[in-house]
Amino acid sequence: MSASARFEADGRLMALILIVEDEVFIRQSAEWTIEDLGHKTLSACDLGEAMVHLSAPAPIDALFVDMRLDALPFGGYDVADQAVALRPGLRVLYTSGTPFSQDMASRFVAGGQFLQKPYSPEQLGASMEQLLN
Repeated sequence: MSASARFEADGRLMALILIVEDEVFIRQSAEWTIEDLGHKTLSACDLGEAMVHLSAPAPIDALFVDMRLDALPFGGYDVADQAVALRPGLRVLYTSGTPFSQDMASRFVAGGQFLQKPYSPEQLGASMEQLLN
């Protein structure tokens, strides 16, 4: 379990997840799904917005990041690298429409996990549970 994740009175795990996705519809859908799971979310469309959240004192339990952010040469890899530099041990779930490959995995931060787009709410929920536990 993430160090700052908390349990609700009913025993459910509640974490704060930073979502970095440049496609508005996908970002909103991920927010709603993660919130339906009982977690709280912060959202950003790019590295700059993500850094505002990452620089704040609020505990962030995990980063959900699109690997293909248009504004960055290495997209979500850049976001994850900078996020983990600021918050060592931050758990990262990468997502992409590009099929998973070992070349991609070699760029992941330690412990980074992958979720293939398109994903169902159930797949996102299972990935979040695995990431946080």
